[in-house]
Amino acid sequence: MSRLLILASKLGYQTRSFAEAARALGVNVTFASDRCHQLEDPWVDGAIAVHFDRPEESARRIVAESLVRPVDGLIALGDRPTTTAAFAARALAIPYNSVEAVENCRSKLRQREVLRDAKLPVPGFFFCGLDKKMERILPRVQYPCIVKPLRLAASQGVIRANNPEEFQAAVARIRSLLESAEIKATREPELDRILVERYLPGQEVAVEALLTRGNLRVLAFFDKPDPLEGPYFEESIYVTPSRLPVETKQRILDSLEAAVKAMGLTHGPVHAEFRVNEQGPWVLEVAPRPIGGLCARALRFGPRHISLEELLIRHALGMEGSDQVRETEASGVMMIPVPKSGVLERVEGEEQARATPGVTDVVITARLHDFIAAWPEGSSYLGFIFTRMQSPVEVENALRAAHGQLKFEIVERLPVEHPASGKLPAAGD
Repeated sequence: MSRLLILASKLGYQTRSFAEAARALGVNVTFASDRCHQLEDPWVDGAIAVHFDRPEESARRIVAESLVRPVDGLIALGDRPTTTAAFAARALAIPYNSVEAVENCRSKLRQREVLRDAKLPVPGFFFCGLDKKMERILPRVQYPCIVKPLRLAASQGVIRANNPEEFQAAVARIRSLLESAEIKATREPELDRILVERYLPGQEVAVEALLTRGNLRVLAFFDKPDPLEGPYFEESIYVTPSRLPVETKQRILDSLEAAVKAMGLTHGPVHAEFRVNEQGPWVLEVAPRPIGGLCARALRFGPRHISLEELLIRHALGMEGSDQVRETEASGVMMIPVPKSGVLERVEGEEQARATPGVTDVVITARLHDFIAAWPEGSSYLGFIFTRMQSPVEVENALRAAHGQLKFEIVERLPVEHPASGKLPAAGD
């Protein structure tokens, strides 16, 4: 029986989806997760405790465990585990991306540099340290601009600034986020620097793709019908198939192929984001991972309507069936936005939302009585709405109608002094 290694930061719902798909295929699963190594396997799943901020060390631990439980393929979920996956794949002789290619993708600054050097269109950009004096930075900034951390995902910390006052406020807010205990605990590199780039107008498009030893295949084009113009960039609706003209989608595909080649990616899932305007497609991001959260549930493939998870597992293990194409029916997902930061006290309207024509499921992932942060400090959604209908327009309308049925009561969190410092939390913490 084949064994799949799943590398993931904590065992969330995306991890469970892949594990369930693997077991349904009769595939054994080994997890590698950044859980506490001092606990005696409290989840009773035999997971390998690793530190994704120490990828080479973590890969050695995975290789040692593979002597007992040999691994036939691997999948990395999310951005942080990909470097460890690359080191482990190299040592285990499993097809995957090189360490250099993954690292090209992990840093937003490195991505911009690689794309620029490959002569692909990129907005003007520069980086600076958070300790840099503002009077030295301001003369270099062109407005409107985007200010962002180098390593965070899901648009966390990404802010648009239209003038010097907004730019200085954005930098201060990002600095506060990067100095928070939650972000520092990740031990990510480059947390002391930010990227500043020109704002690109246009429509956003996401592409889900799959690389097989250098050959790229698009699995789905997603429209993002909501205008993502800032000041923050929380994503919401994804609809496939895209309503863009065939010629535009071909230009996006050409751009993606060039970007993937420039980054050095060769094998495994790819999730890419683009801005499209009158000048053509601009690469915002290329990531060697599948689409995040529960969004994969919006995709089905082949006559049996297999899930994206199953398709990617078949690909990772070299099983037949990874070449199946997406169904012809339109589908979509709404990542339910967070209207404000606070404690989630009540959710109403779930049954009405599920009863909306075209809706296939509504999943509230935020837990009651937990604090949830809105963007730009936030990175987790309230939940997901899924629809499937005959046309993209119907899918989008159904998502909006279902969302309109939901009511979320979010109350302000009372400030509490930190037990060690005696300080109150900063705004957005």
